[in-house]
Amino acid sequence: MSTQTLEPRALRDAFGAFMTGVTVVTTTNAEGDPIGFTANSFSSVSLDPPLLLVCLAKSSRNYQTLMTAPGFAVNILSEDQKDVSNTFARPVEDRFAAVDWQKGPFGSPVFAGVAAWFDCSAHDRVDAGDHVILIGKVEGFENFGSTGLGYARGGYFTPALTEKNLLSNVDGSLSVGVVAERAGEILLVPDAGDGWTLPSVDKAESEGIEALEPQFTAGIGLSIQTGLLFSIYEDTKAGRQHIVYRAALGEGAPRQGQLFPLQHLPLDKIQDSAIRETVKRYAQESTLGNFGIYFGNQEKGRVHAVAKKG
Repeated sequence: MSTQTLEPRALRDAFGAFMTGVTVVTTTNAEGDPIGFTANSFSSVSLDPPLLLVCLAKSSRNYQTLMTAPGFAVNILSEDQKDVSNTFARPVEDRFAAVDWQKGPFGSPVFAGVAAWFDCSAHDRVDAGDHVILIGKVEGFENFGSTGLGYARGGYFTPALTEKNLLSNVDGSLSVGVVAERAGEILLVPDAGDGWTLPSVDKAESEGIEALEPQFTAGIGLSIQTGLLFSIYEDTKAGRQHIVYRAALGEGAPRQGQLFPLQHLPLDKIQDSAIRETVKRYAQESTLGNFGIYFGNQEKGRVHAVAKKG
């Protein structure tokens, strides 16, 4: 289709093929009243200085306020906050009555129960056709470790729930492992020899991922919160299925195992080649900021890039 004949609705539908997260952008007006709206045109921009952006339609009733406000906040909704998204996408009289909120460090409203929030000062505003790009400098943030709410093709999806359903539908028993990260380090535990491997537990057919998290915690002595799927493969030699999740590791010293910086992993002491490649890929993708899902066996397969690190 040439640019001479672009139909706006068709173009919007094509843009909708890109899977995004869902946020609510908030600020206060001149009278100090909170305002907010749902937005999925959000992106990180820079770590130094810490910058992010959101796009705002010039036709929005919040346009004038955001053009003069000293700052704004971005609340990344968690997967159980569809109602919050819908509330702030509609012309509801008192949207903030439906959420538990407080003022962030820079003064914009931040929500409870979200995956993360960022309170920003206004860094720049860039004209972009029928929208304006709001670039904010992050003055404070909180990351709660929960999975974000997804949006594509005009509908919501919840990545963690989809993957947990996949796990529940695998027949028979299998090994479930985690790449458990905390502050740029991952936890490795001793293997059957004198090397290292990922923490793992056996899953019975009737168990869901929620039932396995306490088993990880009991073995390691630290809380582990499973996130998105990272790898699913079959060990054809052993005739066994393996699933590996990304996970957040709680505070404290592990009862077993050791934390290793992603830049200094003991790859030569990870005897299982599939585990070694899994750990190596995690370190590489963490540096790039984009994670994929591996499908295959212990020797070959494909990585499908599906999620951006948040």
